[in-house]
Amino acid sequence: MTEQFRNYMDAGCLELSLVLSDAQKEQFYRYYELLTEWNRVMNLTAIKGLPDVVEKHFLDSLLLVRVFPNIKTYSYSCMDVGTGAGFPGIPLKIAFPQLKITLLDSLKKRVGFLNEVIKELELSEIHALHGRAEDFGKNLSYREQFDLCVSRAVANLSTLSEYCLPFVKTGGYFFPYKSENIKDEVEQAERAVIKLGGKILSTDLCTLPGTNVERSFISIQKMWITPKKFPRKAGIPGKEPL
Repeated sequence: MTEQFRNYMDAGCLELSLVLSDAQKEQFYRYYELLTEWNRVMNLTAIKGLPDVVEKHFLDSLLLVRVFPNIKTYSYSCMDVGTGAGFPGIPLKIAFPQLKITLLDSLKKRVGFLNEVIKELELSEIHALHGRAEDFGKNLSYREQFDLCVSRAVANLSTLSEYCLPFVKTGGYFFPYKSENIKDEVEQAERAVIKLGGKILSTDLCTLPGTNVERSFISIQKMWITPKKFPRKAGIPGKEPL
């Protein structure tokens, strides 16, 4: 681990009121190395370079602690839908090792990368799955099984809610990461969220540590069971949002 990396992580975590052990910082640094190595042969992320990876991937993933501080201490089961290169699920697992994380992505090569990261970082109680949310959301082994669902996937909130809310237990929460103030999108998605068994509790605007970049978090609680007809067949939620 370089001194530069340590300084970036320490400064960002200080703003988030988080304290990482040296072992956790080593895990983050090895994750950065693996991301850089694999990115040379497959397109994992357009964000490159140590400062940007720390700020826009690692610290961005950990921003959830500002709107949901309970994640620091409780052993929640958490589904990360459309995780890509592992964000936000793997940073959350490193920082809060008591979490039980499931990573879901539709690209097999990315899942291969995720499994390599899990192995190299010696992470436990974290699994990577290859498949679509529309299919796994119908699978009774995963449907309504998670305390939390998170996603940084690029989709409008109505579509993302149809992908994610079926995974959440009644009483649990869905936290979509959004990149800006999205008042209109939230208002347009409210009916869809209700149809899917959820309720929008709040929208919180957070600033990424060390930057002026803003991130919106929508807090959605699962109030009742999602109707069996959701999610609809693969491709339909994106083409025809509720």
